Amino acid sequence: IKPLDETIEEGLADSGDKAFRTLYQLLTVSHVALQSIWATLGENGVSVKSLVAVLSSFVLAVKAKAASVQQRVNSLHAASVYLLLLGIPGSIANKVFHEVLLDTCSDLTSHCYPQDAGKKRKKDGLKSSQADGKRSKPQRKDTVEMEVDEEEEEEEELHFSGQDLMKIRDAVVLLVESLLRLLQTYPLKDRPQSASNCTELLYFEPVIGELTFDAVQDISKLRSVPEMAFYGLQLLCLPKHGDQKESLRRVFHRLLYVILMMNKGNRGKPSLLVCSQAILSTRDQAIHFVCHLVDELKELALPFLQILLQHICFQMVEKSEYRSHGAQAVGMLTSQMASTDYARFIKWLFNFSRNSKMVCRLFSVDVVMVLLEQPERRPDDCEDPDLACFLPHKFLIQSLLFARRMDNSPTVQGHALACLAQCLELPSLNVTRAVHNLFSARSLSSQQTQKTYRTLPFRTVEISSTDGPGCDAKENLALLLRRVKDLKINVRKSALQALVGLLKHDVIPMSSENLATLSERCRDPAVSVRKKALQCVGELLTNKPECSVVQKAWLQGVVPAVMDSESSVQDKALEALDQVLLSQVKLYSASRHLDSSQRLTWDLLGLLCHECQNLSRYFSRAFTIWSKQNKFTPTFITNLISHTEADHAAGAWLLLSKVVASSPVLPYGKILDAWDNMLSSKDITVTTCCHILSVMGDIAPHLNEDTKDRIVNDLMSWLKTYTLSLEVISAAVETLFQFGRSEDIKQIQAFMNQHCGELVSVSEAYLAGIILSEKGAQNLNEELMVKHLHTLGVASLHCPAKVGKRTILLVESVLTTHSDKLAGRDTELPASLPLSQFKTNSLPTRVRAHGVITLGKLCLQHEELVQKYLPVFARELEVGTEVAVRNNVVVIMCDLCVRYTNIVDHYIPNISACLRDSEAVIRQQTLIMLTNLLQEEFVKWKGSLFFRFMVALVDPIPAIASLCEYCLLHLLLKKNPEMFSQHFIECIFHFNSYNKHKSYNKFTQSEREKVQFSLKGARHRDKRFRIYRFLLENFTDAQRFNITNKINQTVLACFADEELPLDADGAEILSETFNILSLKEMKLQAISTAAGGAAGEEPEEENMANMANMAKAVLQAAQKKVVSQVQKKAFIENTVPLIIGLKNLLEQKRSPVLRDLMAYLQVTMEDYRNEVKEFFSGDEQLAVEVEFALKTAEKERQMEVQMENCSLMEDTRTPTAQVRTHHKHNYGTLIVWSPGPSSRLALPLHSHHVQTHCLPDWHTLTGKVSITAADPCEGRPAGSSSPLTADYPSTVCPISSED
Repeated sequence: IKPLDETIEEGLADSGDKAFRTLYQLLTVSHVALQSIWATLGENGVSVKSLVAVLSSFVLAVKAKAASVQQRVNSLHAASVYLLLLGIPGSIANKVFHEVLLDTCSDLTSHCYPQDAGKKRKKDGLKSSQADGKRSKPQRKDTVEMEVDEEEEEEEELHFSGQDLMKIRDAVVLLVESLLRLLQTYPLKDRPQSASNCTELLYFEPVIGELTFDAVQDISKLRSVPEMAFYGLQLLCLPKHGDQKESLRRVFHRLLYVILMMNKGNRGKPSLLVCSQAILSTRDQAIHFVCHLVDELKELALPFLQILLQHICFQMVEKSEYRSHGAQAVGMLTSQMASTDYARFIKWLFNFSRNSKMVCRLFSVDVVMVLLEQPERRPDDCEDPDLACFLPHKFLIQSLLFARRMDNSPTVQGHALACLAQCLELPSLNVTRAVHNLFSARSLSSQQTQKTYRTLPFRTVEISSTDGPGCDAKENLALLLRRVKDLKINVRKSALQALVGLLKHDVIPMSSENLATLSERCRDPAVSVRKKALQCVGELLTNKPECSVVQKAWLQGVVPAVMDSESSVQDKALEALDQVLLSQVKLYSASRHLDSSQRLTWDLLGLLCHECQNLSRYFSRAFTIWSKQNKFTPTFITNLISHTEADHAAGAWLLLSKVVASSPVLPYGKILDAWDNMLSSKDITVTTCCHILSVMGDIAPHLNEDTKDRIVNDLMSWLKTYTLSLEVISAAVETLFQFGRSEDIKQIQAFMNQHCGELVSVSEAYLAGIILSEKGAQNLNEELMVKHLHTLGVASLHCPAKVGKRTILLVESVLTTHSDKLAGRDTELPASLPLSQFKTNSLPTRVRAHGVITLGKLCLQHEELVQKYLPVFARELEVGTEVAVRNNVVVIMCDLCVRYTNIVDHYIPNISACLRDSEAVIRQQTLIMLTNLLQEEFVKWKGSLFFRFMVALVDPIPAIASLCEYCLLHLLLKKNPEMFSQHFIECIFHFNSYNKHKSYNKFTQSEREKVQFSLKGARHRDKRFRIYRFLLENFTDAQRFNITNKINQTVLACFADEELPLDADGAEILSETFNILSLKEMKLQAISTAAGGAAGEEPEEENMANMANMAKAVLQAAQKKVVSQVQKKAFIENTVPLIIGLKNLLEQKRSPVLRDLMAYLQVTMEDYRNEVKEFFSGDEQLAVEVEFALKTAEKERQMEVQMENCSLMEDTRTPTAQVRTHHKHNYGTLIVWSPGPSSRLALPLHSHHVQTHCLPDWHTLTGKVSITAADPCEGRPAGSSSPLTADYPSTVCPISSED
């Protein structure tokens, strides 16, 4: 097309768009009046061809770079005129129609309206372009990146004013009106581009008010461009524009991406749009439009509605926001269906929920939750009885939602469990009943009922024992409790939410076991899980405030969290405590009842005083933090003290004991009155007495001297009665110390010598009366004896100068019968004999146990006593028979280690030997005490200590093994990250009791300890490998790489060079080494993770558009490649020569270890199966044997796959579609003989699953979406069932490739 003359262009420029508007108005009269236009044009010598050429020159001018506003307006007007001419009868005969020009005019809006919004989104990472109310889709085609950038740079130089934009917008409106007029009269058969152009206009501008899709009489009355676009789509569905079914298919296809909030061009994959308000509004309008079409066209549109629903499900992305909106769309669209069509979709959704793609299974859960919010449909409404079983909500919950609890994707598992909890919040009674049936005995009867429906095509799923409600209620609950402790963080959080939901609605019993599981997660390794657990126990307490077991679980979960290592968890716990405990302390009045919140507060404090006293240390930490925040105002103290005379006074004294130290002003008179009442009362509990004593000690500096003297006298009189409990005695002596405190240390010591010395003298006199009297033991009061011993020990810590040799010998005599020493002889106790070796006295074990504690306290103040009694204590640990005595000896020796580290260090092996004590309580006590010493570095990892901790890992008591694992991972490994790798190789020698190596297992041990800690032999093999796996799982990749090389150098090389003999013990070591090297935990995580990834967790390619994810993926791939090359080089240079030498040696000696060597090679060479000859170029025979083993294993795997295929083919032939669950079986061990001599290889045979692929692309589907039903559940492979399709009329045509 030649350009216009300059004169004509100037004339048009001067007149603006007036000429076009005039022509437009003339062409909008009735078509009957315009029928003579073609003759008029001919009479005036106007060529139609020339007219079309002129109009096209204006239309195409806007495609030039940096087109002006006037050029854009003229282009739009010219396109409007052309479309009007095309709609006049006779346009075809006069050759007005031009295919390219028609497409250009229809798509002209994308070129004329400024594309600033689109460019911003491209540069700023899909930022919303709807903020200015304009179009959101950039209509620019995917071209070369450089060209796009250049065009953007030039176009950015143009700036459009608001007036300019309004002129272009008005011209766009005229163009769209012209297009609608054309659609009313001109048949656009086989024009797929028209539907695309109309859907692009949906984003042009926001719509004010609600859209109605009723028949439009006058186009000029349409208010907005999107409204016109919807009317255009409605016109395209008329029969005049071709096959109505084909038209519906195209319109629904284009609306699919509007509903999915995606930008779909003519080519390439769709890209996500930002979920702005304008995009969501357009999506809602599209959904309502689809519903309108279904209402209007009824049966004609229903098959395409099914297809649309299926493609919404198939093309859904993993992002939660899009999944949520997509599920809402499915719910709105299914509400338009009759019950039979709805049941058919649920049947399709059931199989979709078992798809091999994780995002499909994830989205199916979202859809189920939306469908559960709709009214339940009655089975009687379904015309097809075979589909009636899909209508109840029970089917959605038990067969779709709850079935995902066993999904092999943690994301799907977690989401399903979270949604299960939400089901209980729904108003539907049937939904709640269905969830109850899963966890109650009633579910058994429902299973039997399902078995009677022989006509239901899905009955096998309903009664399946592995994937449906058929599981026992106890099994379901047990599974949920296991999920709470799952390895994946997301699963644990969701399981917690589900557990709380079930507890809140009384679905499962409020048992201590269930609640303990909940409170334990408040100490989860993951911060987010700890926060979620705190939230859950808080919800449960709010829902069940009067339940004592819930109150206890809340305390057990929240209170320890105040000492959490993560500050945000601390803050959450402190906030909960503040809200539930502190803020509810109101002024007490006996005439006024407590409200529910206040009753809860005092109930919780009562539990802290009695059943939960072990939480006292954590509770004190909370008050330390609060005191710095000045939370304890005088009003709070006044309110608190008012409760000290109430029935719940124990809780008030607990709080007062915590806050009094940080409160400057206190009503001391009331506290002193409470003290006097306590002295005279006999009903006050031990805990309350201790709290009152603590308060008295804190207020001591504020009292006058007379009051102090009175209270000290009261304390002494009270203590000398020896009627107090042991806890109160300790608290009273500590309070006595508080009253004696002053700035002068000498005065303090003199005060303590006077009063505590008096207590020591009284107790010494009592002990002498019992021990020195011939009949003293016969008249022994055990309780009184224990109290005297305890008082003596506590008091002696404050007055060491008042403890004489007579006192020490008296305490010693409690443990022995050497009372003759007290007659004046200075004979000392032989240090080589234990306490139990002396002649047994008649004192009870409880007295002797307290005697040991008292003797330990005396040792703390006298170093010479430590030197004297440590050998005695150590020997007692070996041969003592009394559990309480041995337990207290462990405590004493560990306490002494803190003060006399160098002296006690020699006896650490004696203490650590208790990790294999016959009594569980001593093993646990020893583990805790040694961990504390290692944390504070009073003890080092020397000698056999590390290996004894490893043995505790396999303790027969699971709680002790779990405690050991916690201590090692979360307390000790952080201080010494190299600890595991440093001791790993020596573990192999130590646990096999092998001491022929020149470097390893050379530390000193007694024969008794060697036997005690030995894990040698086949019967202990599982324990050894449990230790190896634990260590390897907590290695870094660098440590794994280094330990492999070190094993080569220090173990394999020693056997290859025959430094170590290949006798029976040596063969055991070498065999175990090869088995360790074959462990999957030995593989580098950088390689195994990158190769396999998280099964089912990788997002689809279209969902990885995020640049951060792509960069991470590229980095992982590069890391894998580099690490793999380094490992390969190290294996060839360091390992292969040793393997070849060892193989020859083992063949010569005909050693059975050769089998383990070949098994190791098979595992290792799986990743290098094409490079076997390169690796073993120095031993061709070995290369042939390895290749043979690999090929044999591969053939076995292929055979198993073929067997799976055969079973699948049999399934597809059955007339009723059944979903079969294929389990992974171990068919035994195949002994494969390789060509080499004596080389026998054991290969385990496992059945592997078949991967089936679905076709999610609309272009490849013939009107319906086929889904291969799979069940990717835990322990079951995906892709094993028959294909099920939605049944549609055979006349539905496939979507053409040009769309």
